[in-house]
Amino acid sequence: DEDVESVAFNPDGKYVVSGSADNTARIWEASTGKEIVHMTHDSYVDSVAFSSDGKYVISGSADTTARVWEASTGNEIARMTHDGEVYTVAFSPDGKYVISGSLDGTARVWETASGKEVARRTHDGGVNSVAFSPDGKYMVSGSYDNTARVSEASTGKEIAHITHDGKVISVAF
Repeated sequence: DEDVESVAFNPDGKYVVSGSADNTARIWEASTGKEIVHMTHDSYVDSVAFSSDGKYVISGSADTTARVWEASTGNEIARMTHDGEVYTVAFSPDGKYVISGSLDGTARVWETASGKEVARRTHDGGVNSVAFSPDGKYMVSGSYDNTARVSEASTGKEIAHITHDGKVISVAF
């Protein structure tokens, strides 16, 4: 048995994407459980998410990549590479950008269509969780370095540095 690491619904709730230790991200019909699309990484998939329009999926993997896929076909649109395992991924509210957090100690914002890096926030430990603000102007990243950091999504400039007494496992706006 291979563990499912992450799941997410598409915006209308008709489909579910799952990321698994079997090195795949898969899209399923929610009402029937029928597999619709199968996407493959070179190692296990830690995190998955749908874009707000449901057209794209992002997956983050232990193979050090985050990949954007066309949800209807499973075709790879963009591939972004870190220097360590990618633990967490998310889309911006408008779908134009994605954010990925990695064991390499960075949270990075990328253009969805091209995979071009736009901004980077560095931590002193692996990044476990990332999110965009509802307006897409800010990102938050949580890390093993006991901090949550709020940054400008377009530049990576730190706005707030929040310190905890332990690892930050999850963040949200």
